[in-house]
Amino acid sequence: MSFVHLHNHSEFSLLDGLTRIPDLVKKCRASGMPAVAVTDHGNMYGMMRLFDACSDPKIGGGEVKPILGCEVYVAPRSRHDRKLQAKNAATGEEGLEDCVDPSGSRDAGYHLVLLAKNHVGFANLSKMVSQGFTEGFYYKPRIDKELLREHSEGLIALTACLGGEVQARLMQGRPDQAERVASEFREIFGDDFYLEIQDQGFEAEARIIPSQKELSKKLGIPLVATNDAHYLNAADSDLHDTLLCIGTKALKKTERRMRFSTDQFFVKTPDEMRAVFPENPEYLERTLEIAAKIDTFPLARKPITPQFPVPDGFTLESYFVHVAREWFEKRVAENRELWSQGRLKHDEGVYRARLDFELDTILKMGFPGYFLLVWDFIAKAREMGIPVGPGRGSAAGSIVAWSLWITDIDPMQYDLLFERFLNPERVSMPDVDIDFCRDGRDKVIQYVTEKYGRDRVSSIVTINQLKTKAVIKDVARVFEKDFAWANELTKLVPQEPGKPITVGEALQKSDRLLERYEKEPDVREVLDISAKLEGLARNTGVHAAGVIIAPDELTNFAPLCMDKDKKVMVQYTMTEAERAGLLKMDFLGLETLTQIEKIQGYIARRHGKPVDMTKLRAFDDKKTFQLFASGDTDGVFQFESGGMKQLLRALQPDRFDDLIALNALFRPGPLGAGMGETYVARPPRARAGDLHVPGAGAHPVADLRGDPVPGAGDADRVGDRGLLPGRGRHAAPGHGQEGPGQDAEGKGQLHRPRRGAGLR
Repeated sequence: MSFVHLHNHSEFSLLDGLTRIPDLVKKCRASGMPAVAVTDHGNMYGMMRLFDACSDPKIGGGEVKPILGCEVYVAPRSRHDRKLQAKNAATGEEGLEDCVDPSGSRDAGYHLVLLAKNHVGFANLSKMVSQGFTEGFYYKPRIDKELLREHSEGLIALTACLGGEVQARLMQGRPDQAERVASEFREIFGDDFYLEIQDQGFEAEARIIPSQKELSKKLGIPLVATNDAHYLNAADSDLHDTLLCIGTKALKKTERRMRFSTDQFFVKTPDEMRAVFPENPEYLERTLEIAAKIDTFPLARKPITPQFPVPDGFTLESYFVHVAREWFEKRVAENRELWSQGRLKHDEGVYRARLDFELDTILKMGFPGYFLLVWDFIAKAREMGIPVGPGRGSAAGSIVAWSLWITDIDPMQYDLLFERFLNPERVSMPDVDIDFCRDGRDKVIQYVTEKYGRDRVSSIVTINQLKTKAVIKDVARVFEKDFAWANELTKLVPQEPGKPITVGEALQKSDRLLERYEKEPDVREVLDISAKLEGLARNTGVHAAGVIIAPDELTNFAPLCMDKDKKVMVQYTMTEAERAGLLKMDFLGLETLTQIEKIQGYIARRHGKPVDMTKLRAFDDKKTFQLFASGDTDGVFQFESGGMKQLLRALQPDRFDDLIALNALFRPGPLGAGMGETYVARPPRARAGDLHVPGAGAHPVADLRGDPVPGAGDADRVGDRGLLPGRGRHAAPGHGQEGPGQDAEGKGQLHRPRRGAGLR
């Protein structure tokens, strides 16, 4: 006979759970357990990870059914009640002093384990957990029995640990009250309500087990065995205790602190669970019965865009095409003078052909609503006088985005690829990063919130980890090492820009750290413990830019949480939210735009109306390039770091192409490969015509210094997928056109781009 763990705390029971979800699923699979639940304290941060781990061939292999759940906190009376004391201190009537957790510490509410049987149950659990944060938060997120009655469909309920209300009444010696509470829960959940029985070696557990059995017999409510697992293996007990000390800021040696008084809170094998209840195998069999009630249902779904309101007489698609063409004509009018001066690489016909191609692609992929939504709030931002950035990322390759003033970069002039942004062979939601003035960002989010509804717009949670240096300091403090000792140790941990380093990697790369590790037992102890704890979830934060806009009430898609500043967030991370079908937008608050706006104001006061920055089309100002060449770039977005200044001084850029190249090269990968130095070392104005890549067609594959575009040698292979212009089924018009120095077959030398024409 096997067994299913229905009460487990992962690392997302923040600084209380030690278990990593993939490890939990691996152990269940290895032990022959057919399913496993994750029931973290008051939250559902781990749901998507549990589903992924169970379906991953290398982890669960589809052999372990994911059971999505939560150990919720139920307020003694109402979730809206904020009083700590009971009405009747003598009897403990409905009082918070009855609420304890497994460590014996006073808690914010009674514990109750809820498991989702199906999609309906998951949606109901999400709603309640969300309301626990948004309506019932008092020390911890709390729901109440009113919510349980409203949202019980599709849920299985277990009475949890000693912190459950039924157990609290039994510990008080009030079986009549325990019977009343159990009957109330059975009324709410019917046959999906179970009395949970545990024996982790607590004296209190042993004392109430006979009463639990008697209550079960009297009311006909079945008992089910669980183990309140907070760590994976028995040997992890002391490590978990150290984690508790980090979370409660306690010292290891302190006697009166939060601690688990036994070492039995681990994920036991079926045999180990049988040893706990040798005379009652039916308690274990009931876990299999509960697991059988539960459907496996996916959390991921196709992307869903909020319905954009369109005027009468239009469909969403026809209005999108109408707006795109109307605003495109404004761009064409702007470009007429540039065409007449011969300053643009492509003629008007190429622009129009590219527009038709992109509109057709966007309609076929089903994203017209997305573009209208983004167009609308950017237009509103400009209407409110909020500075908007010119655009960044792959969206700059779209002529539709340029036409709608979503971006302000002409993709044709810089040979930017639309297929990097949207590709029919790689269907994914568009992703436009939008920069707003820092001071105006919140106004734009407020506009979006009011337009689509407060119940449909939220921020995104981030899960902050125990990082290497921080966890070393945490562990050192727990073991009473002074700050100077810990600080000296962390200084020996090497740092690599943009790349986190583990304790193990630090020992490999730092001879001095390794020497201390081998010679000093205290250092060895701290580093060994830190290595086991690093990477665990520490706390939550708010994604700096991400905003979710849902087509319906958010809790139909994901659970919500709320930070101390009352900011509501989905409990999925950015990538998880997108997989759940939610539209994620990046509203970036850029200090640079704020400063430009202020400087424009200073210029206006001193010299009259300043130049409109959005109208600049020439990038050949000598004084500007002198600033870059001297490295005097404090406050210039993406050009103000020390390393970038070094490259600027070495290169002495005097044209826009050089700045484009440096911005692309100043990243961990290219820098690690020495590409920045290689670029600087090129002859100042090497002719692009010296390089020819067979199969590249008419696409320029060299910059002004003669460097081929990375991957140009794979032109034929990549082009067959439609990712390089002029080749493949989905090549966008405007690439592969005949240009100066090229014949119809793309043979002959590659032309040298004009100044400002961009790095291809």
